Amino acid sequence: MKLMNPLFYSAGLLLLSTTIVHAQTAEINKANLPSSNPDNAEVYSPLPHVVVPAATFGNAPSDAIVLFDGKNLDEWTSQDKSPAKWTVANGIVTVNKSAGDIVTKRSFTSYQLHIEWRVPADITGSGQARGNSGVFLSDRYEIQVLDVYNNENKTYVNGMAGSVYRESIPLANPCKKPGEWNVYDIAYTAPEFNDDGTVKSPARVTVFFNGVMVQNNTEIHGFTSTDKKHFYQKHGAAPLRLQAHGDKSAPISYRNIWIRE
Repeated sequence: MKLMNPLFYSAGLLLLSTTIVHAQTAEINKANLPSSNPDNAEVYSPLPHVVVPAATFGNAPSDAIVLFDGKNLDEWTSQDKSPAKWTVANGIVTVNKSAGDIVTKRSFTSYQLHIEWRVPADITGSGQARGNSGVFLSDRYEIQVLDVYNNENKTYVNGMAGSVYRESIPLANPCKKPGEWNVYDIAYTAPEFNDDGTVKSPARVTVFFNGVMVQNNTEIHGFTSTDKKHFYQKHGAAPLRLQAHGDKSAPISYRNIWIRE
C-alpha cells in the first residue's frame, strides 16, 4: 500500500479543522440569538472549540495566524505586490519610509489583532511628525500610532495614538515613553454592505492600548482621509496595512503581530 505524503495529510487535517471551526462558530452564533433560546433554557451544544493560550501572555494562541514572529516578512508585501522591503533584525521589523506601506498577503474580514510597536528612544520632531505610523484595518480604517507619552507631544486629540484617526478621541492615554514597547489588542468588526453599495452595518472597533480600553465598540465613519469627510465604499475581505508615514522623524518598529478570525 502506498503511504500518503505527510505534507498532504497535514494540509488535509488543517483544512478539515478550519472547516469544522468555521461551521462550529456559525452554530454558536446561531445558538446565541435570543430567538434560539426564548425561554432562557440551558444549552449544551455546540461546544466552543478549544483554543490553547500561549504560555506567555500576549503571544499567539493556538488558532492564531502569526503575521510576524521576528524572523521574516513572508506574510507581507509592498502595496505594489513586490516583496516587502522593511528591515527585519533582532526580532523586530522597522519601517522603511522610502519603501512605502506594507500589506498582508492574506485578506481578512472581522478579527482580533495583537500588534506591538515602539517609537525610538531618540525620537525628535513634534505633532504628527514624531514617530508617526498607523494600523489600517481592512486596508482603510486607521488606528493611529504616534509618540504621545504623558501628553507632552501636542497634537489634535483625534490624531493621538489610540484614536480612530480623525474620528474618535481615545478614552485615555496609556502611551509608554519612547524606547519602550506599546501593545494594541484590537477587536474589529468589518462593515457589511447592501447589494447597492449602501452601508448595512458600519465597521466597529474596540481597542485596548497597553491593557487600557481606549475605544469601546466605536463606530467607524468611513475610509480614513486627511482632506475630505470620511465615507464608505463597498468592499469585502481586505489586507491589514501598516503605514510608512512620510514625516522626517526616525522610523518606528513593530513586533509580535498575530490575528484571529
